[in-house]
Amino acid sequence: MDKIQHRAVIKYLVLKGNTPTQIKHELDSVYGDSAPSFTTVKFRAAEFKRGRKSLGDDERSGRQKTAITDDNIAKVHQMVLDNRRIKVREITEVMNISKECVCHILNQELGMRKMSARWVPRLLTLDQKRVRMNISKAMLAQFRRNNPSFGVD
Repeated sequence: MDKIQHRAVIKYLVLKGNTPTQIKHELDSVYGDSAPSFTTVKFRAAEFKRGRKSLGDDERSGRQKTAITDDNIAKVHQMVLDNRRIKVREITEVMNISKECVCHILNQELGMRKMSARWVPRLLTLDQKRVRMNISKAMLAQFRRNNPSFGVD
């Protein structure tokens, strides 16, 4: 059960006049291990007693992730395709965005990781797997033509 639904149940039980201990006991009996902790129940019950109406989260202050845009993702991707050995520091200097944002773009958005000092996709697409298999078969056939005893024990 998600937290919004838990909050709705807590709000209902607070409006009924139950204490946080009673609410926690009720949630445990119904939801078992997926019930929120007593601290969470106590906090939410106090908020609803003070008159809170919303079940959702409050807006958070702070800066939004403005550096992770489709345009920046495309630019970082092109930089990596142009130079697979590019460093995160070099990307941050060119793009003028933080190291954390560049790492997020590379790892989460593009699904890449650093391997042997090169940025490579974490998972190959079906086309990439097919091309890799065809190249491997061609290389194996060429090697067998040049060395007929290959693979014979």
